[in-house]
Amino acid sequence: MDEQSDRGIWSPLDHNDWIRLRTLIFLRWGAVIGQTAAVLAAWSLYDVALDLTLCLTVIGVSVLANLAARFVFPESRRVTQVEMTAMLLFDTTQLALLLSITGGLNNPFALFILVPVTIAATALERRAILFLGVCTIALISLVSGFHLPLVTHGGEVIAVPPLVELGYWLAIVIGVIFLGTYAHGIATEIRSMADALQATQMALSREQKLTDLGGVVAAAAHELGTPLATIKLVSSELADELEGDEDLHADVLLIRDQADRCRDILRSMGRAGKDDLHMRSAPLLAVLREAAEPHMDRGKLLHFDLVSGAERQPLVHRYPELIHALRNLIQNAVDFARSTVWIEAEWTAHEIIVRITDDGPGYAPGVLGRIGDPYLHRRAADRVHRPEYEGMGLGLFIAKTLLQRTGANLRFANSPVPAAEPGAPPRPSGAMVELIWPADRLLAPEGALGENRLIMP
Repeated sequence: MDEQSDRGIWSPLDHNDWIRLRTLIFLRWGAVIGQTAAVLAAWSLYDVALDLTLCLTVIGVSVLANLAARFVFPESRRVTQVEMTAMLLFDTTQLALLLSITGGLNNPFALFILVPVTIAATALERRAILFLGVCTIALISLVSGFHLPLVTHGGEVIAVPPLVELGYWLAIVIGVIFLGTYAHGIATEIRSMADALQATQMALSREQKLTDLGGVVAAAAHELGTPLATIKLVSSELADELEGDEDLHADVLLIRDQADRCRDILRSMGRAGKDDLHMRSAPLLAVLREAAEPHMDRGKLLHFDLVSGAERQPLVHRYPELIHALRNLIQNAVDFARSTVWIEAEWTAHEIIVRITDDGPGYAPGVLGRIGDPYLHRRAADRVHRPEYEGMGLGLFIAKTLLQRTGANLRFANSPVPAAEPGAPPRPSGAMVELIWPADRLLAPEGALGENRLIMP
């Protein structure tokens, strides 16, 4: 996964074609069973004179649609947005037709016409939801005006007062709008969070693989040492035997020299791999420099500062998630800094603090309370006041999530950047992120605080 600006816009993963046909078929069978039970109960238990043939014919249309979908398409098939929209529109139309022959809004089960549009709101795009919502309102309006009356076997008409019927229609219309909007918003947020967490896991997995690569290199260097030694030994013996043949002798010497070269390369790789494998902790400043290394030559000055009364700096864990998250935050600062990024660290016996500040335009006021949400986009007001600000997205969410896994508390603010020289007035506010760890979460485990876990700067 390529690193991008934390303040850049990330696009969520594509969720088209993510609903199985089997799920929609199952829901429709549930509707068929419910409709059949309601019609038979009303006719037999409550003495309502329904046209059973017509009612069961309308219900049978859904049965036929389900059977056709079941036998024509595999159950594991994923339906497209258009196909799902068509299926839900069919279900809405079928239910509206059934309501029109069973009393219209005098039928208390008219409420179920909200179900298809609610399902659509959790799975479809906004345009499809709007289309289904308009169709639902149009159909329920037609049903309220054109429907067969509910009549008992004795000829008594069952009807609610006109004002109640109007209120029922209005409640359904409001329900379509409210439930559609609410369900779509919640479903979108859940999907965005799931995508963001998946991307976070991918980033962490990549960093972990890079960390483990050193051990693999050391093991490979060790295993290849024996065959290379054999090649060198055999080539040396052949060289002695072929001293009279200049061409073959030269070839054998070349093989021996190349084997020596391979051995030297593997030794250097093995040393590097072992160093990386055993370097599970490092000085705090070294960790910050490692995180900032990819952004050292991007035309901005990175100023590192250790602010502490102690003479030694702490030895901290080199967690893969820590390195990746700090790198994201530093990249974010470099992207928007005018000229300088300050990376400050201070520590006490109880906590370790890191601040990353840039001299750029800072965070837009409208997003300060929402920083860390995935796929965060700027508001219209922010575009007016901060035209340079392009919104923050998945990168900052990943950094925040990974840092919280290491025990860090994060604070985002617009803060005056450090003065260029001692005694000079502070510069205008820039973006600042402050990270605070409890000392026992970040310090390397060897020894006690103040002994070998603190080393000279």
